[in-house]
Amino acid sequence: MAEFVSIMAMAHAPGVTGWLDSCPVSDQQAIQAGYEELGQIMRAAKPDVIIGVGNDHLLNLPLKNPPNWRVDCALDWTGPAEFFKAWLKQPGYQVRGRPEIAEIIAREARAAGHKIDRGDGLLFDDNWSVPLWYLGYDVPILPIHMNCINPPVPEPADCIRFGRELRRIVRDVLPAGLRVGLMGTGGLSHEPGGPRYFTMDSKFDRWFLELMEESDADRVIREATVERMNDAGGGGTTELLAWMVAMAAAGGTGARSVFYVASAEMRCGIGASVWSDFA
Repeated sequence: MAEFVSIMAMAHAPGVTGWLDSCPVSDQQAIQAGYEELGQIMRAAKPDVIIGVGNDHLLNLPLKNPPNWRVDCALDWTGPAEFFKAWLKQPGYQVRGRPEIAEIIAREARAAGHKIDRGDGLLFDDNWSVPLWYLGYDVPILPIHMNCINPPVPEPADCIRFGRELRRIVRDVLPAGLRVGLMGTGGLSHEPGGPRYFTMDSKFDRWFLELMEESDADRVIREATVERMNDAGGGGTTELLAWMVAMAAAGGTGARSVFYVASAEMRCGIGASVWSDFA
């Protein structure tokens, strides 16, 4: 059977590569140190492929009746999408895919009843471009875009069920010996363009990081509701649904909170969780 060798979840705010120098020096250092630690963890795990789960930001998925998930089955990508290059201050990159693995995930997840599509050559924005800046471009990536902000979004229970399905597919279906890294990406509290654009809910963020440390799926479903996430920041905080997928894929073991910065300059709570025991 295949195996997970690294599972993590992190924020992907565009300012992390686009305007980090606007932060106080202490925040810059904490944010950079946190992402660099994530990169070191992923590189040390030596994955053959990284499965990514992150918000689509309305860039690829249809506005009407969007799927919960879309697996990208392209052979390779270039990113970021042209519009985002100046915003992210990234000149562009190329990264390989694993279409044969992506097709298996799409087939198995659809058969299990998940609302999932497949696509080829989906556009990348900050969802993948910020994490890859630190994780590197050498390992093939299998991106799964998800609908985190266009109602109706999948409920936490849907995301946990999807994470458990990914776990089953990796362990029971994918080729033996395949080493799989998994990253969920999405901001902690933030409200892009809203009245609380520059105001973080650090109390909520720290509570959510502690939820990941506990990784009790039943409690997450019961307490980390879509309504509660929107109370912490509408239109953005529900990206934490991607973190729930990573948590469920880890099989119920607790996470370690790597770092946390409530950054008005980044307009987002910035932090990360890492699971090191995959049950």
